[in-house]
Amino acid sequence: MKLPDDFQLSQGSLQDFVECRRRFYLRYIQRLAWPAVQSEPVLEFERYMQQGEQFHRMVQQHQLGLPLERLTPMALGDDLSRWWLNYLSQSREGGSLETLVGDGSRRYAEISLAFPLGPVRLVAKFDLLSVTPQGRAVIFDWKTARKRPRRQWLAAHLQTRVYPYLLVQVGAYLNQGRPFEPEQVEMVYWFANFPEQPERFPYSASAFNADGEYLAELVSGIQRLEEQDFTLTSDQRRCAFCVYRSLCERGDKAGMLAEYELEIETGEGFELELDFEQIQEIEF
Repeated sequence: MKLPDDFQLSQGSLQDFVECRRRFYLRYIQRLAWPAVQSEPVLEFERYMQQGEQFHRMVQQHQLGLPLERLTPMALGDDLSRWWLNYLSQSREGGSLETLVGDGSRRYAEISLAFPLGPVRLVAKFDLLSVTPQGRAVIFDWKTARKRPRRQWLAAHLQTRVYPYLLVQVGAYLNQGRPFEPEQVEMVYWFANFPEQPERFPYSASAFNADGEYLAELVSGIQRLEEQDFTLTSDQRRCAFCVYRSLCERGDKAGMLAEYELEIETGEGFELELDFEQIQEIEF
């Protein structure tokens, strides 16, 4: 299949392709909007999404230097208020975030990167990137999930592979013109509900080479497929949390958010892509 000239791939869209080729085709190639809720209960799910988006925005503004006295009053609601207080406590000296950022680091909030991968652009937006004077780079991603994912679930996720790979490929301009060596890069997931339990993934040359080959294979695989080859997932649990479930005749009722979170906690779950995270990745 010939992809549009302006076609972009993010970790979210690649994750969709790996999990369900049909969802990838409908969402990114046909760009089909489908009027269905993603999860029940609807109001709770929407509120949680909105608070997650607001948290990302507030952290970005704080990293850019906006005074706390202007930001803290915006932390409305139990979840957002707790996340914000946890973030502030761990951003102080000795906290998990401040320790990982490193002394004297340059900080880049909501920074976008892109790299040509065959006929497409591979894109990403980092929640925060810190670079020490010695060239050590840490990519931070804020997670607001109520359950903490297991390490093996995060390790298998495309985000853990795409973000460090992109930084090594195109990050020289953020390191005084010197390309980052893979061993200088680390991916950190920081959980707003578990502020003292970040998950760290140091990068390596072998991982960089493996990721480059894997991502190139994914793009080639997408190009080789015709419409009929974008098949439905065999794991029908995913369908309950997909807006296209009725279109694909995989049910009408949305899955319960609590059930999804339990599967994530046990390490048997799958990615429930929140819309605000997708928007942040591709809008630049």
